[in-house]
Amino acid sequence: MTSLDSFKCARTLKVGTKTYVYYSLPAAEKNGLKGISRLPFSLKVLLENLLRHEDGRSVSKEDIQACAQWLKTKTSEREIAFRPARVLMQDFTGVPAVVDLAAMRDAMKNLGGDAKRINPLVPVDLVIDHSVAITYFGDNSAFKKNVEEEYKQNEERYRFLKWAQGSFESFRVVPPGTGICHQVNLEYLSQTVFTAKGAVNVEGKSVTGEIAYPDTLLGTDSHTTMVNGLSVLGWGVGGIEAEAAMLGQPYSMVLPEVIGVKLSGNLKEGVTATDLVLTVTQMLRKRGVVGKFVEFFGPGLSGLTIADRATLGNMSPEYGATCGFFPIDDDTLDYLRTTARAEARVALVEAYAKAQGLYRTKNTPDPMFTDVLKLELDRSHHVLHEYLKSDRHGRSRSSRSQCGCQGAHREAMGQDVACARLPGRR
Repeated sequence: MTSLDSFKCARTLKVGTKTYVYYSLPAAEKNGLKGISRLPFSLKVLLENLLRHEDGRSVSKEDIQACAQWLKTKTSEREIAFRPARVLMQDFTGVPAVVDLAAMRDAMKNLGGDAKRINPLVPVDLVIDHSVAITYFGDNSAFKKNVEEEYKQNEERYRFLKWAQGSFESFRVVPPGTGICHQVNLEYLSQTVFTAKGAVNVEGKSVTGEIAYPDTLLGTDSHTTMVNGLSVLGWGVGGIEAEAAMLGQPYSMVLPEVIGVKLSGNLKEGVTATDLVLTVTQMLRKRGVVGKFVEFFGPGLSGLTIADRATLGNMSPEYGATCGFFPIDDDTLDYLRTTARAEARVALVEAYAKAQGLYRTKNTPDPMFTDVLKLELDRSHHVLHEYLKSDRHGRSRSSRSQCGCQGAHREAMGQDVACARLPGRR
């Protein structure tokens, strides 16, 4: 569907030999959205989403203007319609959604219609990772045996999913034994800048081609936010919301407050991302960030790898925020290359982000936030080590809780941070 483009911001972008269409934030700023270049990067992503989907009904000109008005008070009560670029599902919630699609095809056939018209309206990836059981262990062949046993015990399910992948458009299944959904999402599925074919009116002319826009998603796992470390805006929702998004329905949300976390310095040798995320969790729990976006900025980002950033993003549910977002920078491009993304995609990410003001450098002015917390990375210490040491010495529960991070310690020692460390810390 073509946007109404009230702010006349549709433009073309040439990358190598290929030309893309996009909705330019700088052009929108010149044409009435004053000051939006100072918005947090995460809100710029939401603004682009509204510009691209302006239809006068679910997204109005006033919704878009609310993003610029946000700068006056750094908060808003405006409800907006967010449409993610894609949906990520794991097997617990994903399989029932596919069953619903299959049932809709049966209903369409019974009514005399074309069953093949029933398809997801946005790309969907279903990663089988939550239900694989450990039957064999203790030897080098255990992993292979467990995967084989999974296929044997759930053969009917996998035949159904194989059929679904071949029958539905824009639907892919990642088989068991590949990795956790967050790791697969970070290392393989995420594009940082997404593309889709479409027709757009650019300065009075209809242009048909590939439309470029930020990669965004809704996932059916609370730790979907891990991918925020790769500058992909997304968070976890319930199965019903994800299925609605899969069928093209917008996700209704209030334009959020954004809490900035300014990082400076570098982590000392031996201090891990787990130590850092426990410190950040303590800070943000004390501040109170439930229902808010958190965005990391400042010179300290240059010393954090994408794996470190993914760890911070992954723990968003523990500090209560909707997301923990990082902007695109040189490290983002390096990670995309390291994980074998196509060079053409990496070139698009760089060109698009720079054209949109979404690319962070050391000279990038600080965005405007609802509130700002500051953290000097070189003052971070071995939080987890100290907790484990105190635990071994039998300190009382009350004395341990004085650190303010007891709950986060326990969460970090479980699957959550173990998952976040997988991408770069095997």
